[in-house]
Amino acid sequence: MKQKITKILVPMDGSQGSFKALDKAIYLARQCHATITGLCVIPIYTIHLGRLLTSLKTQSQKEAKKFLADAKKQCAQNGIVFSEKIIYGNQSWEITEFAAYKNFDLIIMGSRGMGRVKEAFLGSVTNYVSHKSKVHVLVVK
Repeated sequence: MKQKITKILVPMDGSQGSFKALDKAIYLARQCHATITGLCVIPIYTIHLGRLLTSLKTQSQKEAKKFLADAKKQCAQNGIVFSEKIIYGNQSWEITEFAAYKNFDLIIMGSRGMGRVKEAFLGSVTNYVSHKSKVHVLVVK
């Protein structure tokens, strides 16, 4: 039995890799008549930084809203329904849980994001999601 793809999740961090994943998601969404949700997970820093933390959170939100708006525009130009979601937490865990909780059919993500630490072949977030997710994952290089 084949599963119809109707809901695609694209984790986004503003990186080139996340926009490559969006391009692939748009292509697939057009073929399947699916919708796309762009998810940005802003990490929570456990160190209490007072005003600096508030400023960092505000700046991160502004950046996320900007690249998600760019993603929405790109989807609209291709006739794809796009919704965005910004959440806070551990990126790897939140992506995996959000995809399962909201019953996505597919996660499409870049092989590497904006993270400072790079692993040999996959970024750490992509590595985690591809191994732990109960939802199918397509990794775009």
